[in-house]
Amino acid sequence: MAQNNQSPGQDLNQLLKIRHDKLADLQSNGKDPFQITKYEVTKHSQEIKDHYGELEGQTVSVAGRMMFKRVMGKASFCNIQDLQGDIQVYVARDSVGEDSYKDFKKYDVGDILGIKGEVFTTKTGEISIHAQEVTLLSKSLQILPEKYHGLTDTDMRYRQRYVDLIMNAEVKDTFIKRSKVLSSIRRFLDGQGFMEVETPMLVSNAGGAAARPFETHFNALDEDLKLRISLELYLKRLIVGGLERVYEIGRVFRNEGLDTRHNPEFTLMELYQAYTDYHGMMDLTENLYRYVAKEVTGSEIITYGEHEMDLSKPFERITMVEAVKKYANVDFNEIKTTEEARKLADEHHIEYEDRHQKGDILNLFFEEFVEDHLIQPTFVMDHPIEISPLTKKKPENPEYVERFEFFMNGWEMANAYSELNDPIDQRERFEAQEALLAAGDAEANHTDEDFLNALSIGMPPTGGIGYGIDRMVMMMTNSPAIRDVLLFPTMKTLGKENQ
Repeated sequence: MAQNNQSPGQDLNQLLKIRHDKLADLQSNGKDPFQITKYEVTKHSQEIKDHYGELEGQTVSVAGRMMFKRVMGKASFCNIQDLQGDIQVYVARDSVGEDSYKDFKKYDVGDILGIKGEVFTTKTGEISIHAQEVTLLSKSLQILPEKYHGLTDTDMRYRQRYVDLIMNAEVKDTFIKRSKVLSSIRRFLDGQGFMEVETPMLVSNAGGAAARPFETHFNALDEDLKLRISLELYLKRLIVGGLERVYEIGRVFRNEGLDTRHNPEFTLMELYQAYTDYHGMMDLTENLYRYVAKEVTGSEIITYGEHEMDLSKPFERITMVEAVKKYANVDFNEIKTTEEARKLADEHHIEYEDRHQKGDILNLFFEEFVEDHLIQPTFVMDHPIEISPLTKKKPENPEYVERFEFFMNGWEMANAYSELNDPIDQRERFEAQEALLAAGDAEANHTDEDFLNALSIGMPPTGGIGYGIDRMVMMMTNSPAIRDVLLFPTMKTLGKENQ
């Protein structure tokens, strides 16, 4: 139920009863709004304001939710909110007719109205519509939050996003921009010769990332399945099949915690391009981010919180070893063994697990000392092989792989590889993952025999990358939490919050 900040002494149940009584009265008089099936809208609010010069004196039809009403005897004002914003409507008894005006005076804030009338400007200079016809299109039987306080309870805003969108214009703007992010990504990639595809969400083997999957049961086959944690392994099968440039934007599911940057279901985009490597993916990412920022925000400079990030300049490119040396003053080129790395971790008070090797500890140093410094767009390259089971080794140094992570605002925004296409090497990596599973690592991958078969058919040299779309939208809309850019974020069921 939408929250109502009514004045003390007002009884919510009584207010609701009045609305239901009004509906019953309309229905008994043959004016049931729920019998209306359509209404022809010719203009939206902002469109009228933007083109007032050519629309002045013209008759238009708008439709939307009445957010304000002031009755003044024989003439009244109301405010209609639609997709683009809101517009004032002048409703006079002599223009709409006595019966229609009598009905209008009984309409409530929250009702959805169709307004047909002439575009004009009031004495105070406000662009308005002089109503000729007012049509009740839907009766609101619930009370909206009080206008000036709005829906401020963040938990309720996420649960009742439909009310949040009505009451908070900036929230609606965020989700309009989210849609623009997705459409501009598609335009950019289509222009680069990529093909959008769709791959399964229900899988027998959830691979391609280090994450714990959700599990479910398919009754028809009496078989346990998982929800996908990434898009990678199926998209690579398509590269084997000769599609050369493919991408997918879709939901993935990871059975992990909730925080300002994590939701168990989120939108991931992965793309794969044959005959290129991770340097090609860096170039593509740099161009893609600039394009999307310009399309969505109008600028290549993004402000997020207290930081300003300049996408117009070349993005910094630095290896993980160089980054740790720069910010932690530790040179892993001089560390030869896991024992030395563990000793270093002890000295810097970095916690690690018994299974962690030298490369894992390098990554722990990076997470502890480097990430927060990466505010401007930065590609961190050449990760240790221990944390990159699907990536090509660097020919000149097989302890590291051709991988980068893209950072902005101290956040990982994308993850890219020169993809491993050696089926023998890939089987060995899967076997190492199986050993980690046996040792209790719930995020390690199972061996995917069909994927290995695909690699055995032959996959060309390929660059691949995964982008967190929700984080990209957060950045483009200056939204503080991932829930602010998900229309319906995952929430604990009401009544279970304190359990």
